[in-house]
Amino acid sequence: MENIVVFITVSNENEAANIARALVEGKLAACVNIVRNLRSIYSWQGKIEDESEVLMIVKTQKKLFNRLSQKVREMHSYSVPEIIALPIVEGPEDYLKWLKEVTD
Repeated sequence: MENIVVFITVSNENEAANIARALVEGKLAACVNIVRNLRSIYSWQGKIEDESEVLMIVKTQKKLFNRLSQKVREMHSYSVPEIIALPIVEGPEDYLKWLKEVTD
């Protein structure tokens, strides 16, 4: 699988937009969707947290994951950001071709 979707959660929409723009401009991502009003319940440092977050859905190539992850860590406000990838198993040929063409 050469194409992936990366999920990244951030604290607010401005942070998401800044990271998304950097990823697309840097050809590390073809497209980033920003989903507002996400509620995350998670365990952190021995406590259960219940926070509002923003989800970024990033479409890219697997070979770019390490560079993408590094860029996100440079810009992210969390000390341990969620940056996880899932394979794109199927998709329209023209979409997948476009994804490959616009990423480095």
